[in-house]
Amino acid sequence: MTCLPQTTTRKLGLVIDLDTCVGCHACVISCKGWNTENYGAALSDIDAYGAQPAGTFLNRVHSYEVEPANGCATQTVHFPKSCLHCEDAPCVTVCPTGASYKRAEDGIVLVNEDACIGCGLCAWACPYGARELDAVAGVMKKCTLCVDRIYNENLPEEDRVPACVRTCPSGARHFGDLGDPSSAVSQLVESRGGFDLMPELGTKPTNKYLPPRPKDRLQGVASEPAAGPSATGFFAWLDRALEKI
Repeated sequence: MTCLPQTTTRKLGLVIDLDTCVGCHACVISCKGWNTENYGAALSDIDAYGAQPAGTFLNRVHSYEVEPANGCATQTVHFPKSCLHCEDAPCVTVCPTGASYKRAEDGIVLVNEDACIGCGLCAWACPYGARELDAVAGVMKKCTLCVDRIYNENLPEEDRVPACVRTCPSGARHFGDLGDPSSAVSQLVESRGGFDLMPELGTKPTNKYLPPRPKDRLQGVASEPAAGPSATGFFAWLDRALEKI
């Protein structure tokens, strides 16, 4: 069993805007490309152009058609999902070899592939389905926040962000220190009512989501503020939908 650090110097993570994500999957493709070519064992692709393609992806986008209960018009919500780098990460504490660990210096959750035995316990423990066992390498894979990019001084400063953030055409993905209340990402969460995914689980995810703004409304229906993280409308529906994934 691996111990979690009591505190972390920083809390690096992502803020994802569900209002501006267009579901283009550019983040999925850039993540696949960068992590296949640069970090650890390559992400597998099995029968990529055949009848039953399969492979490992660290980031996925789910799309839902939502009909809000408050009378708003039906809207499509695109929901990107990857490792949330939880403060109380159950995937770390369940690991029998210490392969899964959380860094004290920045809060990033990583996997030491040399120590991973592919038992899958961390995947079972993760309530968000954010880990994938690579069928070719035989080790667990997950989002690294592109740790090999963000500290690479050989890259231009604008490129020292996760590949998914750098490539997002709609500016829906933001990266920074969520442990610093004055950081741009923390201010964005504060101003837009950012929320944790499934906060009732107690994992304290670092990554935050910004709620979609109300769209066109049906004639004669009064406007209402966007639902907060503890509301019973869209967010409760989203929790139920994710539990089925």
